[in-house]
Amino acid sequence: MYDLKYLRENLDHIRTSLGRRGNDVPWTDIQKLSEERRAVTTQVEQFRYELNKGSEEVARLRRAKEPAEEAMVAMKQLGDRIKDAEGALRKVEEALTNSALRIPNLPHASVPVGADASENVEIRRLGTVPAFSSPPKPHWEVGDNLGILDFDRAAKIAGARFSVMTGAGARLERALINYMLDQHTTQHGYREVIPPFMVNRSSMTGTGQLPKFEEDLFRMKDEDYFLIPTAEVPVTNLHREEILSGDCLPLRYTAYTPCFRREAGSYGKDTRGLIRLHQFNKVELVAFTTPDRSYEELERLTGHAESILQRLNLPYRVITLCTGDMGFSAAKTYDIEVWLPSQQQYREISSCSNFESFQARRASIKYRPTGGKKETKTDFVHTLNGSGLAVGRTLVAILENFQQPDGSVEIPPVLRPYMGGLERIENE
Repeated sequence: MYDLKYLRENLDHIRTSLGRRGNDVPWTDIQKLSEERRAVTTQVEQFRYELNKGSEEVARLRRAKEPAEEAMVAMKQLGDRIKDAEGALRKVEEALTNSALRIPNLPHASVPVGADASENVEIRRLGTVPAFSSPPKPHWEVGDNLGILDFDRAAKIAGARFSVMTGAGARLERALINYMLDQHTTQHGYREVIPPFMVNRSSMTGTGQLPKFEEDLFRMKDEDYFLIPTAEVPVTNLHREEILSGDCLPLRYTAYTPCFRREAGSYGKDTRGLIRLHQFNKVELVAFTTPDRSYEELERLTGHAESILQRLNLPYRVITLCTGDMGFSAAKTYDIEVWLPSQQQYREISSCSNFESFQARRASIKYRPTGGKKETKTDFVHTLNGSGLAVGRTLVAILENFQQPDGSVEIPPVLRPYMGGLERIENE
């Protein structure tokens, strides 16, 4: 969300800087509303000035014991005009705000310019891609053969794009959740949160899901609640409409939640398996920091997400998203992609983003500099988040990268304590 005065004064610059990211923004409406807001604001200020001068004149007449009735009537009429003008201003500002909420964040200067994912820039690769003596099986086939994944019964229970995990598969999912949370809390210094899995409209607006992406969300029929698409939403909104002390920054949180997405724009994509479901599990990392430290924090947060893959011994790469592939709210994003042998390609398992002050402005999250008194000027925090990691996709990577010739799957050593010492998943 942009400050409305800044938006009016810098509209052409914002539009040019966004390029294709702003193709569906109602720029003409925004310009018209900005000009109208300025005109009505000027009118209101002029009326208020006249009201103040008129009030002074009424007071002078009364002190001089001269007739003041005519001046008082004029002030009453002027007060009514102010009330009408203020009402018009509220309507214009509401319409302008609703349109401005659809403007994406400006990309950081270091973000590569590009039209789509083909122009993303690879930063690094780590891990060794496994070699197989025969073509590796896709995870849904591995899981079905082991009796730990059941998509047919999931479809019976709910529908397409759902899954049922049983036995060692369910235990592996739970082991991954617990392992990730333990690493992020005990090794990386995050505070664990269990937030609500439903949030209100203000929360969704604060983090940028609304109003633009409402069709991608699951909404309650009789209540204005939404199932969360990611823990980023409730955790970031922990501090909505708060002023934080600079002494406490940075704040770092981690949360496991189920995530719910309609996947409205993904028709025909990843229709089999666990890659693109309506419900999936994820461990999220969220940070609040001062503007001068946020890009240092982005590197730190990304490194924490990477460390999970490193300890699991899963090959991956890190890419910087170009301007045309970056998410709506982000100023800069690193995607971490894990290697999937059955597809012979890297697939996203985490997105780590710096939103700068974009979300903080929408959610009114500010901080007072360290040592500042109550009257010290506040500023907006910078917010960041990243998956640490998408649990289902991590399970996919384990089933595919560690599948054995006999059909079993080797369990990464760091997970074995969470699996009761089990070293392999074999046919149940």
